[in-house]
Amino acid sequence: MNIAAYRLNLETPIFVLAIVIVLSFAFSDAHAATQLAPGISIDVGTVGKGTALAAPIKILLGLTFLSLLPALLVAMTSFSRIVIVLSLLRHALGTQETPPNTVLLSLALFLTLFTMSPVLTQLDKVAWQPYQAGKIDEQQALVSAADPLRDFMLRQTREQDLALMVEISKSDIPKTVDEVRFIHLVPAFMLSELRSAFQIGFVIFLPFLMIDLVVSSILMALGMMMVPPVMVSLPLKILMFIVIDGWSLVVKALVGSIH
Repeated sequence: MNIAAYRLNLETPIFVLAIVIVLSFAFSDAHAATQLAPGISIDVGTVGKGTALAAPIKILLGLTFLSLLPALLVAMTSFSRIVIVLSLLRHALGTQETPPNTVLLSLALFLTLFTMSPVLTQLDKVAWQPYQAGKIDEQQALVSAADPLRDFMLRQTREQDLALMVEISKSDIPKTVDEVRFIHLVPAFMLSELRSAFQIGFVIFLPFLMIDLVVSSILMALGMMMVPPVMVSLPLKILMFIVIDGWSLVVKALVGSIH
């Protein structure tokens, strides 16, 4: 059985169930308490009228958000660009599993937190802190949190990619930034991130490709046909990468490309 399909089948009903439950309680006109289990009930008549959500619904929404957090991390942050560049760097070096995937993913995660720190700080200021202080409700907090994230994604998204998604969906062309919908912005942002990642990866590949070509030419000129070129070029590429402080240069290029 396909593992990805199995996980999708497990998570999709939970997500749909969460949406159905939240909508049913949010738009219900009933004034009596709905009993979920013996001793547990929710006053559906007060939900959706500016009051706080009931604790069971908050727990359900929190669990749903946690299940979607990996997808949100990949789709709405710079994580995709960073991890693709690091993976291309490993292939350019010619080391199959060094550094291992765990190291690359951990480095990509913390670099993502570093590059997203201004956005997270703004989210905490305009959404989380007012919500914790009771100045705004859940709906207002979500609306306030969407603006900093939208601004970040718009800065990293090419106009061509955004226009492509709007054209494919056959929607009206947005006249202002506020009219850009997340359903169009997220895939356009991912396309722009993939393009940027491959551009950086191409630049990284060139010097290592030159080393491979030079080593192969020298071995052929010496008549050493039976010696695999990778046995000679791999130590040279690692040595060059260490001498030029390659990791610092790659991290600096990645962080500098995310503005």
